[in-house]
Amino acid sequence: MLASLDWVTIVIYIALLGMGWMSVCGATYDFGQAGDFFDLSTRSGMQILWIVTSFALAIALLSIDERFYDVFAYAIYVAFMLLLLATPFLAHDIKGSMSWIKIGKFSIQPAEFAKFATALCVAKYMGSNDFNISKWWNFLTACFLFILPMGLIIMQRETGSALVYTAFFLMLYREGMPGSILFAGVSAVIYFVVGVRFSEASLWHIHAISLGHFLVLLLILLFTVGLMRVYTPKSRTPYLNVFFYGGGITVASLLFSKYVIPFDITWVQLIICVAVIGYLLYLAVKRNCGRYAFIALFAIGSLALHYSADFALNHVLQPHQQTRIRVLLGTEDDPRGVGYNVRQAKIAIGSGGLRGKGFLNGTQTKLKYVPEQETDFIFCTVGEEEGFLGCAIVLLLFLALILRLIQLAERQPYASGRIYGYCVMSIFLFHLFINVGMVLGLTPVIGIPLPFFSYGGSSLWGFTILLFIFLRMDATRNRFVHN
Repeated sequence: MLASLDWVTIVIYIALLGMGWMSVCGATYDFGQAGDFFDLSTRSGMQILWIVTSFALAIALLSIDERFYDVFAYAIYVAFMLLLLATPFLAHDIKGSMSWIKIGKFSIQPAEFAKFATALCVAKYMGSNDFNISKWWNFLTACFLFILPMGLIIMQRETGSALVYTAFFLMLYREGMPGSILFAGVSAVIYFVVGVRFSEASLWHIHAISLGHFLVLLLILLFTVGLMRVYTPKSRTPYLNVFFYGGGITVASLLFSKYVIPFDITWVQLIICVAVIGYLLYLAVKRNCGRYAFIALFAIGSLALHYSADFALNHVLQPHQQTRIRVLLGTEDDPRGVGYNVRQAKIAIGSGGLRGKGFLNGTQTKLKYVPEQETDFIFCTVGEEEGFLGCAIVLLLFLALILRLIQLAERQPYASGRIYGYCVMSIFLFHLFINVGMVLGLTPVIGIPLPFFSYGGSSLWGFTILLFIFLRMDATRNRFVHN
């Protein structure tokens, strides 16, 4: 089996672990400290323990017959779902989160391990011969398998860990999920960001017209026309009618509002959207084409999301979550509160310059200006001590890992192996994008670790299990090819 293992991925894994341990040393080191990084009373020493046990865990996973993961996939999934359900009743409150179970002197986070269980279950279900993603029942069942742990983790007040499971939609897209569903998800994010960001701004300084409402309703109309152009019969062009009539009325109303009588043009836009929905439903019946009905459903959902976004932001999300979103979008400034972490992380990364200040020479991190600098904000330590070049090397290593996982997934002889590989890749990509993004102030601060870098045993073991189960599957593929 040693000859069949993908050693390129293992070398990248070891390199990331080594750089991650150095970053933990830099983030936890104090000026004047003796510098015994292997002392188990320090976090750097404990991280060494987690790394050593991760190697042992990797060897154990590679020693298990790959058929075990397939045979017991459903049982493993059910066991972890029950554990997630019980976690709020067994966990201790840590910074408002009920996701950590204390075992002796150590604490574990079941949500980190539920990722591999969910990936195994989804891979087994979707890899079966009778699975067809074009069938709605099959598609909704696959979605339910990773939405269930999301709901259970949200019950633990751990929103960040729950959002990681949305990464599975990338795998679904590779396996044939219609691009329109992915487009609808991206559109929802755009509506929310544009609507919240410009909700208080006025169009042409006319107080009665909200720029946020105007832009979102305009986007809904444009996206609806775009879907009609792509997904409806090309020989018939009703999308042109919607584009010219809807666009013409919007432009005329806009000019009338600016130069004649100021009024809230968003009411005209809303009427246009409702008229377009009615027109789509009429076409669906007249031409017996269900795609028009689905586009109408997209428009209805877009309007519902837009007009409920303000309620969700102000009444559903927690106050600290509201502030994080507003700070990220630039509608609120909180440099000493929620925005403090990101502000200090940016200062730390920027102070590193091109080559950095050198190992253990960072001042921002040593003086503890950056909270959670050894866990969620570990990347700022890389930026301060290793500079732009160090950050580039780390990101290139992660890029190599992502591309290698895609390559391994594509060469799997069975659908279940390919699906599991894409699940692993999607989870790593989500963690990387969100963690680095929140340190740079590009994504919301949701508190998820950077794989192989952030301090902690649960996350390191969880990522190791995800990766080495896949490497075990791939080793079997190589053996199959040679035979």
